[in-house]
Amino acid sequence: MRVNDRWMVSGLCRTTHADDLFVEGAAQNRAKALCTGCPVRAECLAHALDGRIEHGVWGGMTERERRALLKRRPLVRSWARLLDAARHEHEAGASPVKRAFA
Repeated sequence: MRVNDRWMVSGLCRTTHADDLFVEGAAQNRAKALCTGCPVRAECLAHALDGRIEHGVWGGMTERERRALLKRRPLVRSWARLLDAARHEHEAGASPVKRAFA
């Protein structure tokens, strides 16, 4: 496992079958619910966005939601850096992570 991928062992989804995260329709809402409260949700989402992963629920977002976000923010070169910076700002009492998705 690469150093940058160590977050994967802390994901709440590690306790579920991978096929449960690669679903369609209403089942995606159940998959997204698993991401709620996950300690590595931002890392997971950044991994999917930076890697342009086209299938499955990652970091609480479906492939359609990720495509829309990538389309809205085409100039972002590193989602990992952006989300990490947003988290640090939030923890310091500055703007919430939500600003990263504006």
